[in-house]
Amino acid sequence: MKPSLVLKMGQQLTMTPQLQQAIRLLQLSTLDLQQEIQEALDSNPMLEREEDGDDFDNSDPMAEGTETVASETAPKQESYDEPTPAAENLEDGDWGERIPNELPVDTAWEDIYQTSASSLPSNDDDEWDFTSRTSAGVSLQSHLLWQLNLSPMSDTDRLIGETLIDCINDQGYLEESLEEILDSFDPELEIELDEIEVVLHRIQQFEPSGVGARDLRECLLLQLRQPAQPTPWLEQARYLIENHLEVLASRDYSLLMRRMKIKEDELRQVIELIQSLNPRPGSQIETSEPEYVVPDVIVRKHNERWLVELNQDAIPRLRVNAQYAGFVKRADSSADNTFMRNQLQEARWFIKSLLSRNETLMKVATQIVEHQKGFLEYGDEAMKPLVLHDIAEAVGMHESTISRVTTQKYMHTPRGIYELKYFFSSHVSTSEGGECSSTAIRAIIKKLVAAENQKKPLSDSKIAGLLEAQGIQVARRTVAKYRESLGIAPSSERKRLI
Repeated sequence: MKPSLVLKMGQQLTMTPQLQQAIRLLQLSTLDLQQEIQEALDSNPMLEREEDGDDFDNSDPMAEGTETVASETAPKQESYDEPTPAAENLEDGDWGERIPNELPVDTAWEDIYQTSASSLPSNDDDEWDFTSRTSAGVSLQSHLLWQLNLSPMSDTDRLIGETLIDCINDQGYLEESLEEILDSFDPELEIELDEIEVVLHRIQQFEPSGVGARDLRECLLLQLRQPAQPTPWLEQARYLIENHLEVLASRDYSLLMRRMKIKEDELRQVIELIQSLNPRPGSQIETSEPEYVVPDVIVRKHNERWLVELNQDAIPRLRVNAQYAGFVKRADSSADNTFMRNQLQEARWFIKSLLSRNETLMKVATQIVEHQKGFLEYGDEAMKPLVLHDIAEAVGMHESTISRVTTQKYMHTPRGIYELKYFFSSHVSTSEGGECSSTAIRAIIKKLVAAENQKKPLSDSKIAGLLEAQGIQVARRTVAKYRESLGIAPSSERKRLI
């Protein structure tokens, strides 16, 4: 068979740059999309943000002449010649006074001149909290080093303290033994084991209480060492932790009552005091920055109907800059005109991709609300089974598109803010031939555990039996999986004294 040239005609799907951009914008979260929009505004002069009060053109951004339709609102020129009210105050008020050549010793600027900081709440204001106005977290090590620097000690002890703090993990426990820490020092320093232990005792007095402990027993005892106020059952709690902590972990309360020679009500109060302690004191220090969730869709009920609308405050509206678009000449092929023409086309593509994203998100959210009206009315127990295929068929899109549009997108409902993927769940067959959502089963398990007898908590087999009595056929291992996903401990660890 000799080679030959053959001409064929066929069709194939090609991922154009415009389609790739639309898909990429579709799967971005609101915060990521805001950053993407800001980068587009910084790089493309043809794009501008619509400010409040501006006349916005709702015509098709891909249509020809878009740049001339909105050209009637040209950018405003700001004048800096007229004096502002602040400048007038500077001329007439105390700020216009000259700074004296010499000031009294220990004089602060605020003692003589007004500052913008005077508008801030004073330190005497009980409602003002500095930590609530700071977004950056503080690590446990930096918090301990700050306290160490405030403690009077020698240079050698400070070096030992810094080494000990480096060996404390995020939970607040000392990971290395004192012997290993001693071996890490230079022998020429002539540091002894007793010195390290003394410095460790100093660190164990720092906040948070219980930090620097070598095990759980020592951590709990440190927190009971210096209570802020007289505490009943303090001695009994110390005795229990020192001698019978393993028995308490096994929840053998009858053995504890015999060994400590106390009654059940007294043991319950001792255990309540121990449970008020923090076994992980380092977790009190917030080390990560707070993460904020901005809902993409808002759902509300009006006149017995559920309304779905996009969160317009989360995504800024864009348009083509009319003044710059008017500079583009159709017949000009110069480099500058070609650059502006390309930027104009990219701006149109970007705006169309944003409109397509909003339309797709609106369609998917509307169908989710249509399927999950029971959840909005009655809660998790009324959640219906829902998979991506159901929404894909309803809106006429592929399942991959539905997966992208529901990733990191949030819906604000009267019951709270939920990720769109929360409304999707598998189903379990019922005895009547129907289906029950796994989310509804989790809600029922949580309700059963909350109402159980704490002296005799429900086992997984018992919960499975109670679900079967309601017509829900669930195996014991499935109940255990749902229970673990809810963060509910096994029955042996939920046993309590009433």
